[in-house]
Amino acid sequence: MTAKHRITFGVKTSQANTTYEDVLRVWREADQVGVFEHAWLWDHLVPLRGEVTGSALEAWTLLAALAAQTERLRLGVIVTSNRLRPPALLAKMAATVDRIANGRLVFGIGAGGSAVQDPAGLALVRRELDAYGIPIVPTGEAIDALDEACVIAKRMWTETEPFDFDGRWYQLTGAICEPKPVQPGGPPIMIGAAGNRSLRVVARHADIWNCPTRGDVTTFSELSRILDEASAEIGRDPSEIERSVQLLVNASRSATPAAQSGLPQVADAARTRDLVLEFTDAGVTHVVLAPVASDTDRPVQWLADEIVEPIRQQLGM
Repeated sequence: MTAKHRITFGVKTSQANTTYEDVLRVWREADQVGVFEHAWLWDHLVPLRGEVTGSALEAWTLLAALAAQTERLRLGVIVTSNRLRPPALLAKMAATVDRIANGRLVFGIGAGGSAVQDPAGLALVRRELDAYGIPIVPTGEAIDALDEACVIAKRMWTETEPFDFDGRWYQLTGAICEPKPVQPGGPPIMIGAAGNRSLRVVARHADIWNCPTRGDVTTFSELSRILDEASAEIGRDPSEIERSVQLLVNASRSATPAAQSGLPQVADAARTRDLVLEFTDAGVTHVVLAPVASDTDRPVQWLADEIVEPIRQQLGM
């Protein structure tokens, strides 16, 4: 763990097969439970599991509504798919949300779905992108486009005169973003990445790295080492980049969370507590908990009581 960061906890809600009212209820609860400092959405246009006709609320319009309905939490999307929105438009949207949130936005972004080799993974990419007429590109192209998107976002948030951008993947003429975000220089940037090439993008642009490995601490440690090396290569102090993970938590009394959710990574409260301690020992200081299969009407308080408070006591926080 780096000395520059203290451990913080956040909560994440998925927008699949739920309603605005249900998501808002969880976020309002999180805004009142002080041990949670941040809250997050997920960015997919259709459910990734179950019937494709199920509901899936769009992330950034929902985030704007939640920003207006909360007061304390830092907030964002883990992580926005760079494939779904042109980067200049996305930077403009982010500036607006930061205005609504009075400076509480964290700009989460990743390369998004691409032409991966795994047939199951490619089927999920096609399920979403084909439905919205979005081209599926090679993974390398998606990562390089993410790099350009981060450059564009930073310039949109900082430059006061219209500018041109002539990149390989994006071209802009007279780009401008007014009003600027509340946060000087723009919101902190979180990048989700898990490969050598994408970790170099993290090293160049990110304030927070979200590692999508979920419960695999060994993989996280190896990727964190690669990020350290990529940062050092460009003369950046690796400790400037905060390390983040998200964990799926069975928030019901059932002993079979994986069977309920279809997600083998879901852990019960005891296993989640162990995982958080393992990850923090490996350098994670930004922990996001996503309740799955909850059978309580106060899932955030349950997470606080069953996971966060025991960990805080054990760590002397």
